[in-house]
Amino acid sequence: MRREVLTWLDVDRLIDHLTPQFEVEFDAMVMITRGGICPGGMLAEALDLTILLTASIDFPAEFEQEKLPEKARLMAWPKFIQFPTSDILAGKKTLIVDDVWGSGRTITAVKNHIVSAGGMPYTCVLHFNPYRNLFGTVRPDYFAAITDAYIIYPWEIKRGPQAALLRDF
Repeated sequence: MRREVLTWLDVDRLIDHLTPQFEVEFDAMVMITRGGICPGGMLAEALDLTILLTASIDFPAEFEQEKLPEKARLMAWPKFIQFPTSDILAGKKTLIVDDVWGSGRTITAVKNHIVSAGGMPYTCVLHFNPYRNLFGTVRPDYFAAITDAYIIYPWEIKRGPQAALLRDF
């Protein structure tokens, strides 16, 4: 699989490409941990949003599903580790932010949870990969780029003393 390493400048350009697309004035934002935190913060600043929430969900580990066929593994139910309460989301136009829509499982699970809470969700990612999408013609409401590559964002780069020694500053 082709890999693409992005810089902070690349991400800034993607954010600049997204912001003119928004036709809705959002009441709140739900950032999916961990990938949606950095782009969500950047978008919140650009859109002047102050109700910023996080959603943390997990899917069963592969070793827990190893006897299942691949399609069944991809359709596993998510475990909501952290999620805003319904009273916060009800009636709010909510922008859901993540870094990438690969299979679409995570952001779709968050979207459906917001709908069940009475909110009006809109999905937003930096990169949309239509070749991995499990949801047919369903796609993000907003995205900055289409890709078939494995994207490595600047917030995913290894940190710490050992990594700092290896970098060329």
